Amino acid sequence: MTQPQPKPSILEIEPYKQGKSKAAGAQKMFKLSSNETPLGASPKAKAAYLAEVEHLELYHDGSAPSLRAAIGGVYGIEAQRIICGAGSDEVLNLIAYAYLQAGDEAIYTRHGFLVYPIAIRSAGATPVVVSERDLHTDVDAILAAVTTRTKMVFIANPNNPTGTYISADEVRRLHAGLPDHVILVLDGAYAEYVQEHDYSDGLELAKTAQNVVVTHTFSKIYGLAGLRLGWGYASAGIIDVLNRIRGPFNISSSAVAAGIAAVEDQRFMQAAIAHNTKWCAFLVKEIAALGLTVTPSVANFILINFPETGAHTATAADAFLTQRGFILRAVGNYHLPHALRLTVGSEEACKGVVAALTEFMKGE
Repeated sequence: MTQPQPKPSILEIEPYKQGKSKAAGAQKMFKLSSNETPLGASPKAKAAYLAEVEHLELYHDGSAPSLRAAIGGVYGIEAQRIICGAGSDEVLNLIAYAYLQAGDEAIYTRHGFLVYPIAIRSAGATPVVVSERDLHTDVDAILAAVTTRTKMVFIANPNNPTGTYISADEVRRLHAGLPDHVILVLDGAYAEYVQEHDYSDGLELAKTAQNVVVTHTFSKIYGLAGLRLGWGYASAGIIDVLNRIRGPFNISSSAVAAGIAAVEDQRFMQAAIAHNTKWCAFLVKEIAALGLTVTPSVANFILINFPETGAHTATAADAFLTQRGFILRAVGNYHLPHALRLTVGSEEACKGVVAALTEFMKGE
């Protein structure tokens, strides 16, 4: 018997695999695999979320004008050029669905976020993977890969899972080298954590460019991962297109309320930045002292590189740490089989994982 068949490109998708979330047998678990903030959500965001319980029977304005106004006020951008989604993942998928089709190509980097190839293939287009340079986005490699079929370029800046970034000048050079019809998607999921002076999330570029989309999320520094809330900023033309295919009520009223309170509580966000800056430096220093190579990171996680052979491989470390309740993210599916990604956690988690790694590295 025949059965319904999807588009051929759908069957070529490798489903997204999230990291472990359990450590069987451990007395206490520290989930350091999903880049969640150890500070949680702002108390003001929690209160706003709970207040929505009294109005759950009501539809809200699906375009989220109040949330877009709050985002625009904090980030200095026009509210009418913002689109909100169920996480920035939805916005990324909307962009691909709206502008890619069979025969098109879209570029992303070798260690880039795995949602990109999923979105590209879902739209029927062909993903084109380009090499990186020392785990950094290589602008020249991207430009060299552009063909007449190229319609989009996805860049995570900072990149996940490497934690590396490219400067604002490099982003502008990349944009300048692309044809006008090619959309440059700048994924800034971890932008709020970056303290480097030469960095830009691309919002200034997107203010004047017709072919740049910048995405942000509430899942990371704002601590609202469980609510699934994100946003994108682009030209009026692109936003108009995306709103035509956006679900009429794609984000919940609870997410809207919590998002407004979260983005406006900049004091809480600054506390999250300060915590991350302090404990990221601690982790890098202490883990490097063990003889392991740590990839420099500007985000809220670090990439630990382990020997390819012997007793201290990434696989062995992962098993050892899990037994002690420390869950890290194996990144073999990101073509980094000899590395583990470690989220910056609480003070207790950071000190504990360093102690466990020290024990692991002393073992034979």
